[in-house]
Amino acid sequence: MRRRDRILLVVMLLTGLGACSQPQTPEHLTRWVDPKIGTGGHGHVFVGANVPFGLVQVGPTSIPRSWDWCSGYHASDSTVIGFSHTHLSGTGAGDLFDVTLMPVVGEVVYARGTEEEPGSGLWSYADRTKEVARPGYYSVPLLRYGITAEMTATSRVGLHRYTFPASESAAVVFDLENGGSSDKPTDTGFRLSDDKRRLSGWRWSTGWARDQRVWFVAEFSKPARAITCLQPGEPKASETSLIDARYARVDFDMSEGEQLLVKVALSPVSFEGAEANLASELPGWDFDSVVAAADAAWNEQLSKIRITTSDTTAKRVFYTALYHTMVAPSEFCDVDGSYRGADGQVHPNPGYTTHTTFSLWDTYRAAMPLMTLLHAERMPDLVNTMLAITDEQGRLPVWHLWGNETDCMVGNPGIPAVCDAIVKGIEGFDRERAFAAVKKTAMNPGRGNGLRMQYGYIPCDLFTEAVAYDMEYALADGAVARAAEVLGKTEDAAYFKERSHSYRHYFDPTTGFMRGRDSRGGWRTPFNPFASTHRADDYCEGNAWQYTWLVPHDVEGLETCFGSRARMLEKLDSLFEVSSVVEGGESSPDISGLIGQYAHGNEPSHHVLYLYTMLGEPWKTADRVREVVTTLYHDQPDGLSGNEDVGQMSAWYILSTLGMYEVEPAGGRYWFGVPLFDRAELRVPGGVFTIEARNNTPGNRYIQRVWLNGEPWTKGWISHDEIIRGGDLVFEMGREPKIWY
Repeated sequence: MRRRDRILLVVMLLTGLGACSQPQTPEHLTRWVDPKIGTGGHGHVFVGANVPFGLVQVGPTSIPRSWDWCSGYHASDSTVIGFSHTHLSGTGAGDLFDVTLMPVVGEVVYARGTEEEPGSGLWSYADRTKEVARPGYYSVPLLRYGITAEMTATSRVGLHRYTFPASESAAVVFDLENGGSSDKPTDTGFRLSDDKRRLSGWRWSTGWARDQRVWFVAEFSKPARAITCLQPGEPKASETSLIDARYARVDFDMSEGEQLLVKVALSPVSFEGAEANLASELPGWDFDSVVAAADAAWNEQLSKIRITTSDTTAKRVFYTALYHTMVAPSEFCDVDGSYRGADGQVHPNPGYTTHTTFSLWDTYRAAMPLMTLLHAERMPDLVNTMLAITDEQGRLPVWHLWGNETDCMVGNPGIPAVCDAIVKGIEGFDRERAFAAVKKTAMNPGRGNGLRMQYGYIPCDLFTEAVAYDMEYALADGAVARAAEVLGKTEDAAYFKERSHSYRHYFDPTTGFMRGRDSRGGWRTPFNPFASTHRADDYCEGNAWQYTWLVPHDVEGLETCFGSRARMLEKLDSLFEVSSVVEGGESSPDISGLIGQYAHGNEPSHHVLYLYTMLGEPWKTADRVREVVTTLYHDQPDGLSGNEDVGQMSAWYILSTLGMYEVEPAGGRYWFGVPLFDRAELRVPGGVFTIEARNNTPGNRYIQRVWLNGEPWTKGWISHDEIIRGGDLVFEMGREPKIWY
């Protein structure tokens, strides 16, 4: 037996993973990941090297700063201004792209440049035909300079390997000027030392994150010939140790095919933090070993779900989706645990790992619930981070980025995420403190909530996007009520349950839609349910067709609004059958992935397909879910129907292909749809939870019977507790629509 096989056998015996639970030679799952899925269309996904939930995302940044380049990369464009160490993945707005390195040969113009003028900046075309992108590794040739750039990463350090042509004018340019989208540097510079192997610096900027601060320490595998700091087009003296500058050129003499390695450690705290991160995470220079370690880290996380299917395309889509759910939330602290808080102050190690990049309006729906299943060990860190943010800024985060509240999107999306952890019994945080943060946030009068408490709803003549804000507040209140019930707080439960019904003020029984209402109780007129004016009407990235269904916490109450279940089902059917035209000259581009007026490309619609199961017609959920997973997800660059939104679009696919979805925020249960795969094994806190679909042929999309641990299951849902204990869930599939519950 080879040494590797002996080690694998010991690991399997120690972890209890024998031949009955998984193959003796586990499949290497990173080979199924294609990071370029979602780089076309409006997917906005990150391409580059990182490790799961790492602070650093090192990869190429292109010239354009427009909407489809929120991640710095788009399939339609092959320009590269350099390789930045922070990127966003799948967002609808851009920022970051901090500490950009560009290997060059010869004299260059120190600017971003334009594609129309080849010599106008540092940029080069990349040879996309030879590009390699896989978990933890990225490589591409730069045509202008004849350089091949490779990179990999640890959590806090990016490692570059540049293969140069022979040149006496080879260099690596550090660019602190050019960030992403609205980002603008406010204070940048470099710290020089006598050691020509090291360069440090800082970059402070304003943009989506109003006050972002990052420090870095870079180390080279050979001494530099010279280091020159520059403002755009202007050299600066190199005699002092600290120099305010936007660029630094680090010159080397390189022979043909010689490789230069550069390590760049980041810190959100200080130079000293960056130095400690470098010393702790990457003391050596073995590039290939770092690549292997990153690959192993990704494989370990991907192996938390193992699927069995003969459909290799679906397998690529699935594991790429799982990969995308683990780009963020990202760690946001030094190796000693210190971090920069929402109050702008540096805080010592709080006893947990602080995180950032909380795209909560998107991720509370599926990505965070998926986290509670697959990464329960990380959930206390995430919740404790959000509680610290509450202490530092006075309320739970909305959309938090690098210590900054962006207040992007509507409602109180931090509430469902924290309440979900309370309801599911996640340990490792103070539940009383968590509920106090939830309640404090729910009672905060800002962002229209004060109007809601005054009028009982948010009047559309007093607040923009009133319907969207109120309905998101209502579902958050529903989550508060559930958490209060679990904690035995009966008065709070009753209060927030009643307040969660505020959406009912907007339901117009004459039209069957949620519709804006003014401060005098009158309806918004004129009214067109197909109309959308981006960020300037009563909805947010949607219209009345989509927002009428945003009541996942009170489906029975919504049924009452319609007058009967039959009328609600009739209206729900029409959602998928009406015209897909969204009217209005400035409609939201986020209303995408349309089936009728169902918009899968944006998050408010994500629970809607499962309403059929909740209303007693599960075959319609099966029909629509199967349609979405097979037509709106695929393995090409435009394989997403909307922004990835920091894992939400992918998390919906993962849960839905497993056959379930958590509809009710903090509901603690997953409603059934239709499994796509023959078998799936989930590694959960209690062991392995197996989902098996019997008779899973292409025509058999309807659940006939269900068994849990060998016993008949007669519910349309399964609880979180039952999944995390481990066990066996079996679906018997067939061609005939059927109700088994």
